[in-house]
Amino acid sequence: MVAAKSEVGKAGTAYFRPARPLPSLVTVLGLGYFAWVVFWPQSIPYQSLGPLGPFTQYLVDHHHTLLHSGYWLAWLIHIGESLYAMVLCKSKGITDGQAQLLWFLQTFLFGIASLSILIAYRPKHQKRT
Repeated sequence: MVAAKSEVGKAGTAYFRPARPLPSLVTVLGLGYFAWVVFWPQSIPYQSLGPLGPFTQYLVDHHHTLLHSGYWLAWLIHIGESLYAMVLCKSKGITDGQAQLLWFLQTFLFGIASLSILIAYRPKHQKRT
């Protein structure tokens, strides 16, 4: 019976779930497009992007500094979310180093798509006898 309790406890300390594919894809594509706009605006086929094209071109032509700052702010927010994920891991009893690293990296790459899963996680508390 003791082994069963330790197995349950270990599962909680190593909790990790991969982020859902669609929100992760949206985040990656958004940050990728953002990087493309900020660093290589001359290579964007604005006329082929539908309504997004003229809007993007306007932002590049008139607000490039704001775009550049916004890009780095987005990554700074992802770093903050990753650090908050570490705090959540500790407060929810996820002490396994590999699980914590996975949460940190996943949250850094996918942001709220990952962090929302960790926020929603409710660890099962063992009854003390």
